[in-house]
Amino acid sequence: MFGDLSGMMDKLKEAQQKVEETKTRLNSVLVDETSADKKIKVTLTANREIKAISIDESLLADKEELEDYLIITLNKAIEKASKINENEMAIAAKAGMPNIPGMDMFK
Repeated sequence: MFGDLSGMMDKLKEAQQKVEETKTRLNSVLVDETSADKKIKVTLTANREIKAISIDESLLADKEELEDYLIITLNKAIEKASKINENEMAIAAKAGMPNIPGMDMFK
């Protein structure tokens, strides 16, 4: 029984290590999003950290328009980054999960 428990603990540690490695790797995965008219471009990591924002000068004259563009474009970029992040983290967690009866929801 203790042999199984020890093996299970090793698998859980392995899963945790895979998740941490995936988090680190996702810092280098860049997600770009551009507004429909190409006036704003944002770049995020797959961990949803903003790396760059480029704004067309024509938007600088109208504060409200600029704010609207930023909100829409950032939300789209965050949504893309979140999907990548969730998929990669699920794969990493699933790969290291021990075979525990009744815990097949990760498969």
